[in-house]
Amino acid sequence: MPKYVYETIPTDGSAPERFEVKQPMADDAWTVHPDTGVAVKRVLTAPMLNTGARAASPSAAPSAPCRTACGCHSAKN
Repeated sequence: MPKYVYETIPTDGSAPERFEVKQPMADDAWTVHPDTGVAVKRVLTAPMLNTGARAASPSAAPSAPCRTACGCHSAKN
C-alpha cells in the first residue's frame, strides 16, 4: 500500500503541517484530516524507489562526466 503526503490548509495564517498516510490507490484523496477536520490537500512528491543497486566504489571511474556543477569528475576531451 503506498504512502501519500498530505498538507493542512490553515485558514489562520499559520504554517501548514505535513503528514503521511498509507492509503489504497483506489481510495479518493482526503479533503479533511480525519481526526481534526482541518482542510488538507495531497502533495505530489517524488517516489522513493529501492532498486537494490549498490553504490559504485569511490575508485570506480564514471562512464560519463558528472552532469552537475559539483566538480567531482572532469570531462575528457
